[in-house]
Amino acid sequence: MQLSITKTQIGKRVAAIRKKRGLSQEELAKMLGVSRPVVVQIESGNRGIEVTELIMLSSLLEFSIDEFVSNTYGDQVELSVVNEEDLMVLNKERIPVPEVKMRKLQNILLYILEKTAGKANVGESVLSRLMYFADFNFYETYEEHLSGMSYKKQPFGPTPIELDKVLNRMVDGGMIKKLKSEFQGLVLSRFIPLTQSNLHNLKASEKEVIDHVVGQMGNWSANRINEYAQKDMPYLAAKEGEVISFEMAFYRESPFSVRYYKEDEEHED
Repeated sequence: MQLSITKTQIGKRVAAIRKKRGLSQEELAKMLGVSRPVVVQIESGNRGIEVTELIMLSSLLEFSIDEFVSNTYGDQVELSVVNEEDLMVLNKERIPVPEVKMRKLQNILLYILEKTAGKANVGESVLSRLMYFADFNFYETYEEHLSGMSYKKQPFGPTPIELDKVLNRMVDGGMIKKLKSEFQGLVLSRFIPLTQSNLHNLKASEKEVIDHVVGQMGNWSANRINEYAQKDMPYLAAKEGEVISFEMAFYRESPFSVRYYKEDEEHED
């Protein structure tokens, strides 16, 4: 069977029908025998769907495959399977856009550099990934942005868009010093703090998240932390060169998820 509709169209249609049936992504994933991230990727248009999966979906969700793949499926049909409550959420929900908090970001960077001082592995690449996990772990836990930086999907890992400018600004301001050093045969760009971080600019919850990230990954090489980051759901769900969505942090699974989900506890009982 050759499908003439795009992955994005398929994803929207699956999500709309799932919602009409009153199913969560987790419930649909279990019915299909896959993980929740697979359903997330299908609905976001980042993963195609096999013919066997489509047949199973049509049976589980009770829809006609011919109508589903038809080019005349259209907006009216898609809207008709979304219930009134979902439409209210779509109309009212505003996903927060990160905004760089310069003073806080500088203090976060200083704090991380202080905690990793003397670690020869922490060059610019490792620093970038530590910031990524600090930002996304904090958002997953508290639904708030930590540093305000945005991240782009690059082949070697998630890259903070604003980091270079902030680091250069801190170098020019005498807050940090940039130097080259060698680690495991590689030349790294490292940053040495010249001033102390002001912990008054960090909440206890923010410091706790940063401490956890540095404690877990602070000794990792660039290759190891890059490979790990490339398996994280927010990175996987984004397309090459796109900004990574913080909302995808809520679809993480072990070992990446840091949030306590009540539903997980219920599943264990």
